[in-house]
Parts: sequence; structure tokens; C-alpha cells
Amino acid sequence: MSKRPKLIATDLDGTIVQHDGTITQRTIDAFTKAKDLGVHIYFVTGRPPRWMSEIRDAFSFGGAICGNGAMLYDLQNSKVTEEWMISMPDQVEVARRMRAAIPTISFAIETHSYYHREKSYIPRWDIGLDNVGVERIEDVAKGPVFKMLARCSGGELTSDQMLEIALQELDGLVTVTHSNANESLLEISALGISKGTTLAKVAGRLGIDAADCVSFGDNPNDFPMLAWCGRSFAMADGHPDGIKYAKDVAPSHHSDGVAMVIEKLLELPA
Repeated sequence: MSKRPKLIATDLDGTIVQHDGTITQRTIDAFTKAKDLGVHIYFVTGRPPRWMSEIRDAFSFGGAICGNGAMLYDLQNSKVTEEWMISMPDQVEVARRMRAAIPTISFAIETHSYYHREKSYIPRWDIGLDNVGVERIEDVAKGPVFKMLARCSGGELTSDQMLEIALQELDGLVTVTHSNANESLLEISALGISKGTTLAKVAGRLGIDAADCVSFGDNPNDFPMLAWCGRSFAMADGHPDGIKYAKDVAPSHHSDGVAMVIEKLLELPA
């Protein structure tokens, strides 16, 4: 395809955000030039909204899809505009099925007004949000949530191993994925919700089809988005299965791989 994209969608962590949390000036400049040329920019992430302030500060433009597709987020005004949630009965059923399949598993749940975890769930990033914890996540489930998290805190299974089990156990109930092969952590969304489905919805509302969309990502939660877009790039230092879903490979995020690709894409005619 020899035309400039109309929409660029990118994952954040491990794709344009370095492991120390920084974003390079080259990356900021590449996205800024794309925006100035009229390309729609979307930051598509597993992050909750409360982790998006640094992205807003770095770019000051673009839309956001948070929670692996669970919500549309007005980045500039810090406001959720649309969301797709996991019902309370489905949360309870997820916990029941996964405890039977992986007895050492533990859970956390998240929505706008609360984050709760089980005592056996050892957080890596949300330390301090729930210092007490509960015995069973069902005891604090109050209503719909945008994400459930499931962890083997002792590292008994890898994220890939957990995902293989969960895809079988939770088929037809919820969408399950992961964003870090080293964390023994699953991320669970409502059935049919993914980065890909929500990006397709956004693009459709803009009158843009998949052929005019480009996406970048590094882990299984990005795979639906990479598969949907007409042009897509798995990060060279990302999950080894990325190329099964993407059309191409971008250089590693450490070497500004996304910026390098965008710079070339913007040389194409509109």
C-alpha cells in the first residue's frame, strides 16, 4: 500500500514507552508530525485512565482507548466517554472457573471508583491502592468492572501458560489476554471487547476502514488490533507470536522503532 495512513494506533508500554517510563523526543516528534498532517492518533492501552496523565503531558493531542478496549477516554479532558464492563455475575463465574483450573490463582478488580485485590494477589504497579486486601474477590464485587486481573503471585505459571488454560476455561464468558509474558498475569475484559474491536468501532465512526489504519504493539493484548488493521507492526523485541497477527515488524522500542516506521509512512502521498 503506497498511501499515507489516515489513522495511527499504538500501544504504550514496550511499544512507545520505554521500560523506565519515558518517551523519546523522536517519538513525540513523529506523532506530532502525523497529527499536523491530519492523521488521527489513538493511544490504545491496557492501562487504566489514572495512568494516562504522562501520556497527555507528553503529547497534548490524540484519543485514547484504555483497559484493553473497555473504554474510550477523552485524554485531554480526563474523561471516560464510553465503556463496556464485566457484569458482577460474570466476575463471580470467572473466579469460580479459574480457581478450579488453577488453585493458586488470585484476583483483583478495577473500576473508576475502586480497585480491590485478594490478600494473596501481590501487586506490582498498584501498590498502596488496596493495602488491606480481602480473602475472596467476590466479597467486594459491587457491580460492573472494566477489568479483572488474575495472577499467580508465586510465579507457578507464566502468563502464556495461564492464558492457554484461561482461553479454554473462559471461552464464551469473557475476553482474556495478557500484556507481559514475564508477570504471571492475565487481564480480563467483557466478552467481545478487545483493543481491536474498539479501534474498529472508533475508525468506523470516523469513516475510516481498516486498510487506512496502521497499528503498533508488542504483546497478546495487541494482537486483535494488529490483526484488524490493514498495516500493522509487531515490535521486534515483543512477544514472539506478534508476527502471526501483524503484517510487518518494527525495530525494537529501545531504538525508536515506531518513530522510524511513522517517519517513512508520512513520506507517502495522502
